[in-house]
Order: sequence, then C-alpha cells, then structure tokens
Amino acid sequence: MLFYFSVLIFAFVASFSAIKVLKPLAVKLGLTDKPNARKNHRGEIPLVGGISVYIGLFCSGFLLLIVEPVNIDLLTYLFASLLMVVTGALDDRFDLSVRIRILAQVLIASIMMFVADRVLFNLGDLLSIGEISLGYFAYPFTVLAVLGAINAYNMIDGIDGLIGGVSFATFVPLTIIFYMAGDIEVAFFCLLCVVVLAPYLLHNLQLTRFSSKKIFMGDAGSMFIGFTVIWLLAIGSQGDSSGSEPYFSPVVAVWFIALPLMDMTAIIIRRIKKGNSPFAADRDHLHHLFMRAGFTPRQTLIFITCLALMLSMIGVFTTLYSIPDWIQLVAFITLFGIFQTSLAYIWVLLKTFRKIMALKRLAKFKKIRKKLKADRY
Repeated sequence: MLFYFSVLIFAFVASFSAIKVLKPLAVKLGLTDKPNARKNHRGEIPLVGGISVYIGLFCSGFLLLIVEPVNIDLLTYLFASLLMVVTGALDDRFDLSVRIRILAQVLIASIMMFVADRVLFNLGDLLSIGEISLGYFAYPFTVLAVLGAINAYNMIDGIDGLIGGVSFATFVPLTIIFYMAGDIEVAFFCLLCVVVLAPYLLHNLQLTRFSSKKIFMGDAGSMFIGFTVIWLLAIGSQGDSSGSEPYFSPVVAVWFIALPLMDMTAIIIRRIKKGNSPFAADRDHLHHLFMRAGFTPRQTLIFITCLALMLSMIGVFTTLYSIPDWIQLVAFITLFGIFQTSLAYIWVLLKTFRKIMALKRLAKFKKIRKKLKADRY
C-alpha cells in the first residue's frame, strides 16, 4: 500500500515538474497557442499540458514495472502513447494535415490490436439474442473506435479546464468499476491518470500561486487522453487473450465517453449538412453554445463536467445492477436523439433561456429597488 501511495505522489511531482521545465522550452521552440479569430486568450500560451501528463504517467509506469518487470501490455501502451503524444505535439507546432494525423492514429490503433491484442471483437447482447461477435470485422471496427475516441476528446477541448474536467469524469468512474471488478492494478492505473492530470488543471485554471502561469493541453494531450480511454475500455469490455471474462458489457463503454462522443458526432453531422469538412474548426461545440446562452466559462466548465460525470456513472450503476444490454442501447440512442434534436432547435432554446434569465434579473432588480425604497422611509 505504501508503495502505491508513493507512486501516486511521484506521479504528481513528475507531472508538475515537467510543466515547470517544459514551459520556457515550449516558448523557445514555438510550441505555443497564439490568439486568433477563434481564440481570444491573451498572449502565447505554452502547449505543454499533454506532454507533462504523459511524462508523469511514463515515469510512474516504470516504477510499476518494478513490481511486475515483464508487463508487455504496459510497455506497449507506453510506446503507443508516446507515438500519439509526438504526433499531437508536431500537430501543435506545425499544424499537420488531417491525412497525416489519421494515418498516425491508424498506426497506433494497429499497435494496440496486433501487439497488445486489444481488439473489440464482442459487442455484447445488444439484441437480446446472444452476444454479437464481429469476427474479422472487429479489426476495422476497432480502428474506427480508436479514431472516434481520440478525436472526440480532441474536439471537446475548447475552454479552460474542460478537457481536464471531462477526463476526470471518465477516469474516476473507470477507477470505481475496475475496483468493483477486482482488478486493482487497472483501477490503480485509472487513479494514476487522475493524479497526473491534476498539475495541468492547477496551471490551466491558475488555482494556486505555484501554478499562476497558464498552460494549455494541446492536441498532444487531448489525443493521448482519448487513446488512453479507448485502451482502458478495450480492457474492461473485452477481457484478454487468456480467456478472462470482461469486467463490463461493451455497451457500458459508451456511457464512459458519452458526452465527448455525442458532441463530436453532432458537430460532424452539422458540418456535413453545411457542406464543410468534418474536421473544419468552428464555434458550434457544446461549450460555445453554453457561453452564448450567457453562462461564464467557469459555469460552463462545471456544468459540462457534472453532466459528463453523471453519464459516466450510469455505466457504473448499469453494471452494478446488471441492466440488460438492449435497454442500455435503447437508452443511449434515445439520449443522443434528444441531444441532437435539442441542438437543431438550439437558437429557440437559447432565446427562451435568455428571456428567462432577463426576467429573473429584472425581478431581482425590482426587489432590491423596493427594499432600498422601503429603507428610506
């Protein structure tokens, strides 16, 4: 127990120290986010959050190898993740083309499948007629799942703290569900992911005097987090090559990434309808809509993080109470339909919301005015 607690402390210190070392280096190398028409922050912000998170996880991962020296799964994950972080960092610095990014992600998915043997063969009992096995179709399906997870977390990173908050909302429930299943090692790894993210959030939100200089996660971090999540979901939903049973149903995995997945899918649908590229940047993400409705960035962060956590916890409770797969599938499809429909009428909803908020402010103003008038007499 003392060893694992020491690893957590070491992971935090390694991630925090990496930020301090990398910030001035990032400025010299031009690895910064510059203000433009879509980004209204002040000055050039170092894009080192993701690299520091990986360094914290990498260093603590090698400490874990002391306990289990031959852990091919962990070594493969660390290598594939390194490729993901390097690709993201190059994209942050040189703005790589979509084709190069996708090719790199396919390569990393291939390492996951053919070296670590993490393939999404089983879809569960979705139709209540027995488990659905994909056979050879599992390989292209796994590639699509990896690309989906990576880009879902990449796309949701839009305001301070959001990628960190949504990641917490994924890794904390995953820690719980792996612990419930009795896999302490994987549960500890999920907890480790939470710990190495903490220094980034401290700096990104500037929460202490030791973290007063802002940094951003960058594509290196958001894509790395997405890859880590899909790797963990593959472990939990598929079992392993030794024949061990899955820890949770494959459909449960969807709940852990529900919000990033729905936001990405809705964004892609809207862009295609407009005749734009699915990867073209815009300001129609969920957090943009919240801020147009009058929420502050911090309020938006708290609301979306809580929403993501609530959806992730559905996966924990459906596993705990053995809810049938087909019910979960219908529930998720219904939820996505509501989400998509709401976005289709978003301007009507925003207009109504603004009217309600304006009426509340007016009522509050009248109440204060009436009180001041009464105090005079």
